[in-house]
Amino acid sequence: MTEPAVDEPDISADSEGSHVVEKLSTLDRFLPLWIGLAMAAGIGLGKIFTGLDDTLEKVKIDTVSLPIAIGLFAMMYPVLAKVKYRSMGTVLGDRRSLVMSLILNWIIGPALMFTLAWLLLADLPEYRTGLIIVGLARCIAMVLIWNDLACGDRELAAVLVAINSVFQILAFSFLGYFYLELLPGWLGLDSDGIDITVWQIAKSVLIFLGVPLLAGFLTRLVGERAKGTEWYETRFIPRIGPVALYGLLFTIVVLFALQGERITNEPLDVARIALPLLVYFAVMWFGSFFTGLRMGIPYERNASIAFTAAGNNFELAIAVAIGVFGVSSGQALAGVVGPLIEVPVLVALVYVALWARRRYYPLAVTTR
Repeated sequence: MTEPAVDEPDISADSEGSHVVEKLSTLDRFLPLWIGLAMAAGIGLGKIFTGLDDTLEKVKIDTVSLPIAIGLFAMMYPVLAKVKYRSMGTVLGDRRSLVMSLILNWIIGPALMFTLAWLLLADLPEYRTGLIIVGLARCIAMVLIWNDLACGDRELAAVLVAINSVFQILAFSFLGYFYLELLPGWLGLDSDGIDITVWQIAKSVLIFLGVPLLAGFLTRLVGERAKGTEWYETRFIPRIGPVALYGLLFTIVVLFALQGERITNEPLDVARIALPLLVYFAVMWFGSFFTGLRMGIPYERNASIAFTAAGNNFELAIAVAIGVFGVSSGQALAGVVGPLIEVPVLVALVYVALWARRRYYPLAVTTR
């Protein structure tokens, strides 16, 4: 597999910090700040417009208000239009990477988040359920940014994103029903009256992942045929890329406008949501990376697998939480808090990955 012919910066000990900062766009570099400002703006709007929830109830797509639905689509579509779907078959040549990624993403990740949610949020059922939904939503978005910053394998990351996208359509609803309904019952855990069906979850996944997935696939297919791959990658994708962030910020503003009173009255709850997320990111990334290291997986592929395993698709988690539990639910709030924690943590893990590359893969550094 040949990497794209691009100039790679020198990733020495002295240049790692500038490498990461320079490769992030202004929007991505200050993403935690934008999210924080969106939260503050939402809380302020909620105090000004006290009847906002009634307004959002008037026009709906399924159980989700139209403005929220537009924001969710805007979050998902640019990412899915960026995926190189024709590359999916290439990863089958490296079965170790594929099997390891599938196990991490669809067995270990959901099970770990389920465990952390019950251990750390046992008395907060709405947030606990929201985090379990987050654990089921495997990363298909910003992992491409983290992977690129850490000098991971671009093609493998794109393929894993495509596989996760398709797999979520097929498996998310069944895993959601398993972890939210069946498993707590088998373990004798009190699920506090949560009563959902496979169809409730599947409907949200089909609407808020299936529609943008189909749109993204058709956009790439038509765009490449009409204008060529180079135009699509260098002209079209950069233009629509920021739309995902705008959609995320818009959705956060609306959600926090609806939940502002709850947040200001219970700030410690937000901190408690953050704790299991921090533990989750650390365990998934370090566990994945050092397992791959022991298996002898090359750095580029190992980094791609680790970041794919550690990240989550908060866009889908928010969409499912809103669709099943409502726009003002604690489950939706848990999903919204996620990106605020994920961004700084995974940026920090980029630095860790580059350090590990020097420490454990010195040959990979010297040959670049």
